[in-house]
Amino acid sequence: MSEDILINITPQETRVALVLQGAVQELHIERTLSRGMAGNIYLGKVVRVLPGMQSAFIDIGLERAAFLHVADIWNARSHDGPPAAPTPIERLLYDGQAITVQVIKDPIGTKGARLSTQISIAGRMLVFLPQDSHIGISQRIENEAERDALRQKVMGLLQPEEKGGFIIRTMAEDASDADLAMDVDYLRKTWATIVQQAKVRPAPTLLHQDLNLAQRVLRDFVTDDTSSIQVDSRENFQMLEQFGSVYTPSVLARLVHYTGERPLFDLYGVEEEIQRALGRRVDLKSGGYLVVDQTEAMTTIDVNTGSFVNGRNFDDTIFKTNLEAAQAIARQLRLRNLGGIIILDFIDMENAEHKISVLSELHKALGRDRTKVSVSGFSALGLVELTRKRTRESLAHILCETCPACAGKGQVKTARTICYEILRELLREAKQFNPREFRILASQLVIDMFLEEESQHLAMLGDFIGKPISLQVESIYHQEQYDIILS
Repeated sequence: MSEDILINITPQETRVALVLQGAVQELHIERTLSRGMAGNIYLGKVVRVLPGMQSAFIDIGLERAAFLHVADIWNARSHDGPPAAPTPIERLLYDGQAITVQVIKDPIGTKGARLSTQISIAGRMLVFLPQDSHIGISQRIENEAERDALRQKVMGLLQPEEKGGFIIRTMAEDASDADLAMDVDYLRKTWATIVQQAKVRPAPTLLHQDLNLAQRVLRDFVTDDTSSIQVDSRENFQMLEQFGSVYTPSVLARLVHYTGERPLFDLYGVEEEIQRALGRRVDLKSGGYLVVDQTEAMTTIDVNTGSFVNGRNFDDTIFKTNLEAAQAIARQLRLRNLGGIIILDFIDMENAEHKISVLSELHKALGRDRTKVSVSGFSALGLVELTRKRTRESLAHILCETCPACAGKGQVKTARTICYEILRELLREAKQFNPREFRILASQLVIDMFLEEESQHLAMLGDFIGKPISLQVESIYHQEQYDIILS
C-alpha cells in the first residue's frame, strides 16, 4: 500500500502527516520553541547525588534538572559475563562533576528529561556506539543469513585500531558498501567533534543536537511503500534536497516541492483529522464508535455498537463492530501518539473464536506501528491491556492545555449548584460582617438563574439577613467563578 508523507513548515512549527490510502495514520509536530531533545548530547554538571534513590540530578541548561539513574551509567554496567550489581552511584558521581550525557526521554509534564551516559549517534543506516565494541542488528531484520551477511559487511569496513561499535538499522538491508562506509565516516567525524567540544566548552552546554523533524523524515520515515514526500516550503525543500543528496540519495526522486494554491494539509483533509483526533468520540463506518479518555495513569478506549444493527444476529453485530474497532484503535494510537498503559474495553463476546479473531486483527493492525507495543489477551473482566512505549508527548498534550473552568475534570457545576453555593456563602458573610449591601458578581447564566428560577430563594435570604442584595454580570467569569462584594 502506497504511503504519502506531507511536510508543512512554518517558521514557528513543522508538522508531518503520514497518509495511507487517503487516511491520516500518524501526525508529528515539532515547535521551534519546544523542540524535542531526545538524542541531544550535553556536557552536564552534577547538581545532586541521591544515594537512597541511586540516581542523580544533572544540570544540562534546561529549566528543570534532568534525571540520571545508576542503571543508565555506562561505567556502572557489566559488559562481560553474567550481569552484576551496578557500582553505587555515590562512588561514580560527585556534586559539581562535569559529565557527558545523552537525553533518552524528553521532559514530560512535571518530569525532567531522562539521561544516559551510554552515547549513541544515529545515522541513515547505522547507529554508532562510541563506548561499545560489538556489532548489533535491528530486530526487524529477521532472516539469520541476512543478519550474518550484514554483520560481516560492516565489520569489513572497520579498521582494527578504531574504537566503537555499531547497530545496523533496517535501512541498511539493501545498502552498498559505499553507502555504509559514508555513514561510518559521518558518524565518526560527528563523535570526534563532540569529544573536542567537551574538552573546551564549560558545563552545562549542548554538544550535539539531533536532526530536526523534517530531516528525520528522510532518515527514518521513508520506506519502500512511500510514494511521495511533499514539502510546502521552497526554502526547506532545498535544504532537504541538499541534506538528502548527502545522507539519503535514494529518496530524492520522491521528494516533491508542493506549489498548489490550496494549503497542503487542507488538500488531504489533515486539518479536519487533527480536530477529530482531539475529541473523545471516534465514529466507525458501521455506525459504532469509540470513546477515548486520557488520564494521568492510563488511557481507556471503550467500544460501543451505536446505531450498527447490520448482522444476522446480535452476536454477529458485536463481532463485526469489535473487528472494525480493532483496526480503528491501532490507527488512533498512532494518530494521537498515545503511550503508557492502555485499556481496551471491547463489547463483551461470548464466542471464544470471536475473541481470538479480534485479538488477531488487533495484532495485525498494530504491526504497522513504529513504536513498540505489547498486548495481553482478554482479562477475567473482558478487558484487553496493552502498553505502548511513550517516546514523546501525545497530540492532545502538544496542542491543548487543561481547561481553566473545569481544571481537567471534563465537567463543570451547574448554574443552579453555583446559585446555592452563593446563597450559603452570603449567609456565612452576613453572620460575620455588617455591610450596607451585598453585591454578587457572577457569570451570565448564574445571574439569569437568580433573576428567574431562584429569585424567590434570593429574596427570602435578603429578608432573613435584612440587607439588600444586588446582582452584577461579569462576562469574563466562567460558570463556577463568582465573588461577593461587601459595601
